[in-house]
Parts: sequence; structure tokens; C-alpha cells
Amino acid sequence: MKAFEVRQLSDVELEKRIIEEQENLAHMKFQKATKQIDNTAEIGHIRRDIARMRTILTERKTKAAVAASGTESTTNE
Repeated sequence: MKAFEVRQLSDVELEKRIIEEQENLAHMKFQKATKQIDNTAEIGHIRRDIARMRTILTERKTKAAVAASGTESTTNE
């Protein structure tokens, strides 16, 4: 999943997607351990997708926190 595709998702959808991908990753790791998987590179792709989604979610939360603190500082003066 590309970054621009991830950015189009809402925060709730993004969190759901992260959970789904983590479950998929655990399943893939199990398959790798039991030698039932053909394409082991897919594990790396899933890990990068999870990291990408977490990064974008963190960016959004940080941006919201900065915006909220910026609003508070102007009202306290």
C-alpha cells in the first residue's frame, strides 16, 4: 500500500487496517515457521506497510496536538 493510499484513510480505518495487517503478519510468520509459505518476501512488505500506517497515524496525532497547543497558548495570553 502506497503512502498516498494510506493518507486517504480515516484514523479509525487506519487503526483497523493496522490490526488486520498485524494479524496477517502473525499468520504469515506461522506459515514461514511451518514451511508452508512460498513468498517469504511478503512478510517484509507487510511489516513496511504496518510501519507506514503507524507513521502516518503518528504524524496526524502530532499535527493535531501541535494545533491544539497552539490554540491554547494564544488563549492564555
